[in-house]
Amino acid sequence: MDLYDVMRTTFAARQFTDEPVPDPVLHTILDNARFAPSGGNRQGWRVIVVRDAKTRAALPGIIAPTMQRYIAQVRAGEAPWNTINPTALTDEQIGATEVPKAMIDALTQAPVLLFVFVDLSVVASFDQHLDHVGVISGASVYPFVWNILLAARNEGYGGTPTTFAAGREPALKALLEVPDAYAFAAMIPLGRPVKQLTKLKRNPVESFATLESFEGAELSR
Repeated sequence: MDLYDVMRTTFAARQFTDEPVPDPVLHTILDNARFAPSGGNRQGWRVIVVRDAKTRAALPGIIAPTMQRYIAQVRAGEAPWNTINPTALTDEQIGATEVPKAMIDALTQAPVLLFVFVDLSVVASFDQHLDHVGVISGASVYPFVWNILLAARNEGYGGTPTTFAAGREPALKALLEVPDAYAFAAMIPLGRPVKQLTKLKRNPVESFATLESFEGAELSR
């Protein structure tokens, strides 16, 4: 596929056929994804490929609590889990929110799950002393995650980067036997999409790019 076609048609796939994703295909995807940039070219990512039923069975208990609050806040018209505006919901309201089984199954029952971790001992976290949640370390792992999705699309597969498991990271790391220095970055359910989307809806460049300052003139054609 043409590069721009891949970029414009790599959608968040959550429904898959039962077709397995063979190891040689995964190797091809990761073999291309590894050329993503990272700080100092340290390539501090680690990928764990999960198919085991026992491991999958443990994931709902890790994902559901984070998903529960997410759903409750969305239904209340809030931007879920943001660190700027605290939720107006009570613990009781969140606890009473039902998490649809189908929503969890869509994440945990894909043909294969890729868990991506980043080694915090090799990434530069320039924002570690700022008074807000850190985001800079992600620059050394999320280009790799995106490359995985682009490569998967090119091979006729699809997935989506999910992060619900971050809410229970210690339990996830214990389940997958991950060393302390590594942080969870993404869980990617991967498979052959039931439907291949070709037209995605995204905001135009003029809505987010300005010249010289935040309130500057729109960048236009």
